[in-house]
Amino acid sequence: MQTRRLGSTGPHITTIGFGAWALGGPSKFGWGAVDDDESITAIRHAIERGVNWVDTAAFYGRGHSEEVVGRAVAPWSGSEDVLVATKCGLRWESDDPDEPPQNNLRPDSIRYECEQSLKRLDVDRIDLYQFHWPDETNTPVEDSWQTMVELVDEGKVRWIGVSNFDVELLDRCEAIRHVDSLQPPLSLIDTAALKEVIPWCRDHDTGVVVYSPMASGLLTGRFDRQRAESLPEGDWRRTAPAFNEPELSQNLALVERLKVIAERLGTNLPSVAVGWTLAMPGVTAAIVGARRPDQVDGWLPAADLHLSEPDLAEIDSLLEEQVQQQS
Repeated sequence: MQTRRLGSTGPHITTIGFGAWALGGPSKFGWGAVDDDESITAIRHAIERGVNWVDTAAFYGRGHSEEVVGRAVAPWSGSEDVLVATKCGLRWESDDPDEPPQNNLRPDSIRYECEQSLKRLDVDRIDLYQFHWPDETNTPVEDSWQTMVELVDEGKVRWIGVSNFDVELLDRCEAIRHVDSLQPPLSLIDTAALKEVIPWCRDHDTGVVVYSPMASGLLTGRFDRQRAESLPEGDWRRTAPAFNEPELSQNLALVERLKVIAERLGTNLPSVAVGWTLAMPGVTAAIVGARRPDQVDGWLPAADLHLSEPDLAEIDSLLEEQVQQQS
């Protein structure tokens, strides 16, 4: 599987990484029920087929995803064969799994979360540690980022990055210490990151690992109106605009047209969706989720898919039509 260097000083990672959000289990912010043994099998299936990194976060299942990831990667513990990325900054303050988290990047909170993640992952050092979302406690980002730098100096973290940050926040972090990576959303349905933050990363040699390249399932080719209407309690997509009208009809129409391109290329829709993100200048890799081994097999071909300039131009034309319909 192809690898790319994460920024100017980061590790060489495969162009696709395993996303473990869904492994956290059901809640207002989750993906519904999961089987931990099946989740572990899915992660190991991806690793055995060449994927060399897993992305999780403390908030996914309130630590449960990290625990599952820790169990899954235990056979590779201490080696350079499998890297683990996790995130901090979404703190839960009650036992209610449906209560919204606090976006907390206070230095003491970052340190506490780091220690808890180390325990749950059962590792001595986190490979890539990231801010999950910008702070909402009025903590200057400079103080937060300086704490991340200290964690690197102390050997608890190897590389540091941010997720969902805008250019202003990126500039403020970069002034203190290089931002190794940014994690923004990017898909054929959500292209906003291509306007400012990904170009910023290109200019600053910051790696980019995009999330939700299959638009949280919409671009799998196996999602239809009936499935959208029957999403279970504990699946955050039930109330997401992209999975409800009027956006749902527009998105499903786009999917049907993208399927034609996938068939012409002799591949599947997930591969086209993920492969398109990997073809965007400045993108290092894409995070793709799975709960079962067969789902992994659905998107692995994207790592070797080459979209030609005519292919990309055809897809761009579809996206322009999509924008016009929404305006």
